[in-house]
Amino acid sequence: MCGIVAVFNKHSQSVAPELLNRMMDVIVHRGPDDGRYLQMDNVGLGFRRLSIIDLSTGMQPIANEDGSINVIFNGEIYNYQELTAQLTAKGHKFSTHTDTEVLVHLYEEYGEAFLPMLRGMFGFIIHDRKKNSFFGARDYFGIKPVYYTETSSAFVFGSEIKSLLEHPEVSRKTKPDAFLNYLTFQYVPEPDTMFEGIKKLPPAHWFHLDASGMKIAPYYQMEFAPEPTVPFADFVEQIRETLETSILAHRMSDVPRGAFLSGGIDSTIICALFKKYEDIHTFSVGYNEEQYSELSVAAQTAKILGTNHHEFIITPEEYLQMLPKLAWHQDEPVADPSAISVYFLARLAREQITVVLSGEGADELFAGYNIYREPHDLHLFNKIPGWAKPLLSASAEILPRGLKGKSFIQRGCAPLEDRFFGNAKIFTHKEKYKISALDKQIIAQHGDARRVTAPFYERAKGLDEVTRMQFIDLNTWLPGNILMKADKMTMANSLELRVPFLDIEVLKLISRIPTEYKISHGTTKYILREAFKDVVPEHVVSKKKLGFPVPLRKWLKKEFFAWAYDLIKTSETGELVNKTEMLKLLIEHKNTGHDNSRQLWTVLMFMLWHREFTVD
Repeated sequence: MCGIVAVFNKHSQSVAPELLNRMMDVIVHRGPDDGRYLQMDNVGLGFRRLSIIDLSTGMQPIANEDGSINVIFNGEIYNYQELTAQLTAKGHKFSTHTDTEVLVHLYEEYGEAFLPMLRGMFGFIIHDRKKNSFFGARDYFGIKPVYYTETSSAFVFGSEIKSLLEHPEVSRKTKPDAFLNYLTFQYVPEPDTMFEGIKKLPPAHWFHLDASGMKIAPYYQMEFAPEPTVPFADFVEQIRETLETSILAHRMSDVPRGAFLSGGIDSTIICALFKKYEDIHTFSVGYNEEQYSELSVAAQTAKILGTNHHEFIITPEEYLQMLPKLAWHQDEPVADPSAISVYFLARLAREQITVVLSGEGADELFAGYNIYREPHDLHLFNKIPGWAKPLLSASAEILPRGLKGKSFIQRGCAPLEDRFFGNAKIFTHKEKYKISALDKQIIAQHGDARRVTAPFYERAKGLDEVTRMQFIDLNTWLPGNILMKADKMTMANSLELRVPFLDIEVLKLISRIPTEYKISHGTTKYILREAFKDVVPEHVVSKKKLGFPVPLRKWLKKEFFAWAYDLIKTSETGELVNKTEMLKLLIEHKNTGHDNSRQLWTVLMFMLWHREFTVD
């Protein structure tokens, strides 16, 4: 796990070493073990290393035999040994034992067509000196980030936005339509970022850059084709086999490793399978408030599995104190309160290990979120004639805010495409006219979140509603929220995070499993629970999903109120945020029974980001 930076100058001028050093230094947390750069012609490649595999000779950039091809790479290729053997048989000469070098020789052998051969997480850039070109790609799920921008004189790349901002021509200006999307999603959906002109390479995409410009295209497209005729027991067997194989692959490292352990089934499965092969350290964090903590469940699980368990309790004072630092590490606002929890969890783990396995992706793949049960809960509305639903929804609109049943009626009367934008829906399109200070015409033109999800709904048409919801989350929520916070918060602590559920072979299997095997018997992830019920303790198998809750509702009434009030008052975001409306929401939250915590947190995290990145 590392950090990469690259500059491709358009007009043949050389890249200044001082620029490469600045771009590398600002992400030293991603690679504290070493840092090097390569400058040739109009190109510069920089690399910060966190040593994981081949500790002695794996330093990047790594070249082919004649030095005409160089690579910088962030991630892991889990099948690199198999690929190395194949390439060696074809006559390629390897100078290291690292997985990085396999990318160079794959490119030599197959050109830009080798990406489907990779099993792993990756963001890389290959420089072909003979063609004076860049070729790069991002993994299937978006586990590893690749950011890029074009200026008047150069294309600039990096694992984190803060590296790009070191280039004197890169703007820090906020992108208004990205801000409007953020108000719905609590993150900025890809390929945009909160910065005008800075983009993210989408998951499962490659890019090619030469003197004629930059081209981007997908090398893999996710598809679901459920096979209801395959017996349940057959899929159970295949899940066990595929996931165990993934765990074995994800153990690959030359440094100490362990696993995150919450009270849920996903991390417990990983720990149980991991423990079969070695003694492991496990890690949990929580809060003093019992309803917001799974520490006792995790401790019970660790005792049964026999792991070396570590835990940490986060206080509101520590949480608040860390916010500015973590806003800087995240690069752009992500209003998921659990992101800060992940930081403390990673900090705890880094005291013992360098590589950690975690359960991200299981909920999206196996339909684990409670909201995936909504189509079943709303099935009664299928009997209501289409012409009657707008009338019923309009009647519900005039009901008092917070009245039980109001939201249920409104959601039941709305098509899936109009009600589901992923796991987070913070502000509605109508609410943006109140909370945003942008011109109403801009909000009307750019504020509708359906512009983001519509292409994915189109690709998933014909599938059942639960699978379509999964498809939306896998393509938006997973890379934009879950994996973004996982990468940034673990890398802030120089910890490599691996996610065995997010393996291409697991995805190929899951795409064939019908919904009735996943949502069944009154629970989510039913087939996953059944597949591992003999290795997961009973108290975990039957446990309802809690997630990674944070006591924000309580804290914003008490411990965080003064901080929030001051941030709103002093924030220089008046051109984007209606600060008067925000103060009303905060005071209402403190003094009434209305829970405005998610909406407040979304805007507060934007204000904190704005202060860290755009105000001198």
